[in-house]
Amino acid sequence: MAEPTAIPRSSHVRLAHSSRSLRPPRPRPRRDGAVGEGVVRRYLDAGADVVVPTRSQERADEFRALLGPAATERLHLVVHDYTSFAGADDLAVQMVANLGGIDDVVAPIGGWWAGRRLWEIDESDWSTAFVGLATAHMAVARAVIPRLTPGGSYAVVVGASASWPVPTSGLVSMEQAAVLMMQQVLVAELEGANRAFALVLGPVSTRVVAGEPGWVTADQVGLVAVGVSADASIDGRSIRMSEPTEIADALALVGAAEPAS
Repeated sequence: MAEPTAIPRSSHVRLAHSSRSLRPPRPRPRRDGAVGEGVVRRYLDAGADVVVPTRSQERADEFRALLGPAATERLHLVVHDYTSFAGADDLAVQMVANLGGIDDVVAPIGGWWAGRRLWEIDESDWSTAFVGLATAHMAVARAVIPRLTPGGSYAVVVGASASWPVPTSGLVSMEQAAVLMMQQVLVAELEGANRAFALVLGPVSTRVVAGEPGWVTADQVGLVAVGVSADASIDGRSIRMSEPTEIADALALVGAAEPAS
């Protein structure tokens, strides 16, 4: 595993976390970073400095090339294992020390696991598809929430499987439900000092998967993420984007009533 590298200095920062690859037995890819790409593009377009931690220099280089001209000096790609309590805390400490603070976080940490009913899983399945991902989400929230600037926001990205049971992918439904409840607890515990959101997505149209009419796009996810973090009048809530009416409502909430093309 690559050693964490130092975060460069900058005058202002918004923080976005890249997706974590999940490869247990019989996996099926779900996001592979493409949803996070839409979020990063929209934050950069809004003029924010964006830190994207990634687990290898190869992936960092690939992501920079993928972004093309959008990858300006305001994009900070950092090789860092942020998935443990210690790793996430180290990243947050560097953010505050070198960049002056953490304004907003978007955490599309996820993956897909499929192929076994709950009574057929083994310990490796449990550790990888539930414990590992839930720990990564908890580690990042634990490290970042106390360091958010006043008025800052924290958003998790989960799938509709958080509230809809998926046979033979039960560990995914369970982990996503746990993360969604984490967001709801954060709202209760923050008591308005900062805001915590959940972006609850159905199938997503990305550069990897073109999808079908009516699917939310990665760009629309980015629009909503930037919009809710920028508008202090929008309180922490779960924002669902799993079907056309929900997508339209989410875009209207942030002042983008027409779906992005």
